[in-house]
Amino acid sequence: MLKISFMLVMMVVTLSLLSAHEGHDHEHHDHDHHDHGHDHHDHDHDHHDHDHDHGSDDDDGHLEDDFPDEVVGAGEDDAPEEAPKAPPRERPIYSPPVPAGNAHFAEAFVSEADFSKRWIVSQAKKDGAEEAIAKYDGKWSIEEPTDNPLQRDLGLVLKSRAKHHAIAAKLAKPYEFTGKPFVVQYEVKFQNGQECGGGYIKLLSKTDKFDLSKFNDKTPYTIMFGPDKCGNDNKLHFIFRHKNPVTGVFEEKHAKKPSASLDSFFTDKKTHLYTLVIKQDNSFEIYVDQNLINSGSLLEDMTPPVNPPKEISDPDDKKPSDWDDKERVADPDAKKPDDWDENEPEKIEDASATKPAGWMDDEPELIPDPKAEKPSDWDDDMDGEWEAAQITNPKCESGPGCGEWKAPMIDNPKYKGKWSAPMIDNPNYKGKWSARMIPNPDYFDDQQPYKMTPIAAVGLELWSMSDAILFDNFIIVDNKKAADEYASESWELKHEQEAMGSSEGGVVQSVIDATNEHPWLWAVIIVVIVLPIVLLVVCCCLPSSKPSLDDEAAAKRKKTDEPTDDEPHEGDDDELNDEEDEPEEGTEGSDSPRKTTEHTERVIKKPSKASLETPSDEGDTSSGSPL
Repeated sequence: MLKISFMLVMMVVTLSLLSAHEGHDHEHHDHDHHDHGHDHHDHDHDHHDHDHDHGSDDDDGHLEDDFPDEVVGAGEDDAPEEAPKAPPRERPIYSPPVPAGNAHFAEAFVSEADFSKRWIVSQAKKDGAEEAIAKYDGKWSIEEPTDNPLQRDLGLVLKSRAKHHAIAAKLAKPYEFTGKPFVVQYEVKFQNGQECGGGYIKLLSKTDKFDLSKFNDKTPYTIMFGPDKCGNDNKLHFIFRHKNPVTGVFEEKHAKKPSASLDSFFTDKKTHLYTLVIKQDNSFEIYVDQNLINSGSLLEDMTPPVNPPKEISDPDDKKPSDWDDKERVADPDAKKPDDWDENEPEKIEDASATKPAGWMDDEPELIPDPKAEKPSDWDDDMDGEWEAAQITNPKCESGPGCGEWKAPMIDNPKYKGKWSAPMIDNPNYKGKWSARMIPNPDYFDDQQPYKMTPIAAVGLELWSMSDAILFDNFIIVDNKKAADEYASESWELKHEQEAMGSSEGGVVQSVIDATNEHPWLWAVIIVVIVLPIVLLVVCCCLPSSKPSLDDEAAAKRKKTDEPTDDEPHEGDDDELNDEEDEPEEGTEGSDSPRKTTEHTERVIKKPSKASLETPSDEGDTSSGSPL
């Protein structure tokens, strides 16, 4: 029972920890971020100009505080009284985060007016696409999310399905890769999930011709980063364009795929924080929701590699016409034996077989079904002459067989098949041919791929089959601590509220959310929950192994109430009575007869049914027979 109790306690504790997992990743800050003096959100927030219904009374609880705690009924006396509902969870009032340190770009979408001054919607057309879909005519909007964890928080929302979208904003100052870390961070919320499309950003390269109104898929970028999905192919892009110092040609370098599962980021409809860090030692780190999910080296973990091989195959080298690369050939000296007959068939009739007695040669194997009737709507002119369906001849089923008898086929002992010469090692074999290696004319050795093309703007150039994709809280800085502080004033607040909303859905949903965020928790669940349950089932349900002789003896003593080792046996008791308890002749006050009687009554008592059914071990006289 102790083991079972311990297992149950461990299961309850684990479930409780998992349900509260959201609060352990980061220390909670003392979020006194409402004192920054940024009273930027004194808006009416009706947003009727943005094609959504935040002003309606049915808007997913955004106007929860406007409803009374109790609903007045229709006045029916017999209407059942409803239990009082719990008051709605109070959402924190959003206050814009303030970037710390050397921020090259920070965007929290405080108001539509500020957005219009900074962001430029592309008027370009997509090259190589049909006219009907070539335009970047997808709609953008500044609005609150449908399920807003913070009051008065706005974001940039992609509004159109199956359309091309492009929008960009210049950095406050271009980012030059001059020896400090590069950090870009932003939030994405797929409010309606994602079927096929992206939520990634492009960090546009600094060029002489820089017109964001013409931003399209061909606009040069330095880094592309963020989530992308189509079907079951879930990606988290990190691509940078590297310039070949010899040829001047740019080539895309793709980071290795992260090993963590990305599915929930596209389906859970929560706000997720994406962070990319590139360090001056050529290392990179990718975080989602402040958890490291991918890391590596720009020199070793990109495809294709940054630096080309020193040698390449000579494209002008040709294999000589006399080069023999066949390892084995047919023996040219082999001859077909004279008795080798290629015309002999593989199977022949068994000459020793005889027709079984009673074989009915004149009976057909199939006969017309005598019970079949011509359909009433059968038209001989249209359908042809009607014939009954064929069935197995019942006479053939009762006899050895019907129809023409043929001897069974057997293997032909003379069959040898088509003759071919045996294979031997090729005396002229020269090995597998390959072109000779020559120095790579385009070889270079760039040991500082970190020094990328300077970045001048942030752009979103997307096509999506899902709408309502929300972007928020962009920041580009040169140290991760500043990005973390920015997230603590924005994403962490949303994350906590969304986690609280998930916990209201029950323990199971909390466990699912926890495992989506931390896949390693499956190992904890298996070890702490599943394994104890399996052991519990094995211990309680499966038949136990045969007990040992000592266990059987102990069980028998318990059933029959025999004396144990710390109780004196009858014989020992008699000896004690003789040696110690029996008083000398004539001694007064002797109680030996009373003790003997009490012991006999204790040992020899009516046996239980179990003791009658349990045979005594050979030579065991301690239990005795029932009287």
